[in-house]
Amino acid sequence: MINVPAPALDSLYGLAFGDAFGDRWFGILRREGTAALEARTVPPEPLWRWSDDTAQALVLVRELAEGGGAVDQDRLALRFAAAYAEDTHRGYGASMHDVLRRIGAGEPWRDVVAGQFGGQGSWGNGAAMRAAPLGAWHAADLDVAAEQAALQGAVSHHHPEAVTGAVAVALAAALATRSRGGPAPARPDFLRAVAEQLPDSDVRSGIRTAARMSDRASVRHAAEVLGSGYHMSGPDTVPFALWCAAGHLDDLHEGLWLTVAGQGDIDTTCAIAGGVIAARTGVAALPAAWHAAREPLPPVVPE
Repeated sequence: MINVPAPALDSLYGLAFGDAFGDRWFGILRREGTAALEARTVPPEPLWRWSDDTAQALVLVRELAEGGGAVDQDRLALRFAAAYAEDTHRGYGASMHDVLRRIGAGEPWRDVVAGQFGGQGSWGNGAAMRAAPLGAWHAADLDVAAEQAALQGAVSHHHPEAVTGAVAVALAAALATRSRGGPAPARPDFLRAVAEQLPDSDVRSGIRTAARMSDRASVRHAAEVLGSGYHMSGPDTVPFALWCAAGHLDDLHEGLWLTVAGQGDIDTTCAIAGGVIAARTGVAALPAAWHAAREPLPPVVPE
């Protein structure tokens, strides 16, 4: 095991805050509609539990610590399956229940993942939701960040759009980390810098569209144009989450409120935005009540 770089820890903690905060809103919106969201009333639950987004990000950071910053896909697949077996009630998607159970039962992960959805693999947002700390870890080398993000993404998501979504999030977190201590990049410049590193894909097109949006665009308009995770796919989630993050690279609190206002797959969009922003800012500026409410994380590197 090696020490986890501070930006990667910051990103992980921001991801966990976004995940836990966003996850609260599914029930509130279902029970009460949008009034509390529009009034920015903080979720009243005494404990904000995090979901599979954080559970898998923890696994990924531990894998990087053990591998000296590099992903061993075979080991990572078994780590994901073991974490799932320890706690299956973290909001895993239906296809991931199947994938992780089968890997845990000993089936080769490549066969399991490639066989999903008639052989095209999942193009869900799960590979992207956990990728920000990896990008913060490898901020010094964008090529390595992209390579390692793709490797970890392919362990659970065979479809290239899902993998590209993970690469996009990792690159965004890497660029946010690089900007620490200096002025925040302008939203269009930041998004274009991410997009230009990506292969031709729906994810890349969505991020380029986000970069062209007016500064006066509302979050509702952005969610309608880009998608905010209603389909839980990489292309339907990553461009919106990065648009939210890119507009608030100096303010994690405001960035999370903006992201949750887009509704959709709220825990995942907030996890992505939180992981990217916190790679630059850390989490210390969040309200004390948020720190008290968020479910504690286990040790990142077990003692």
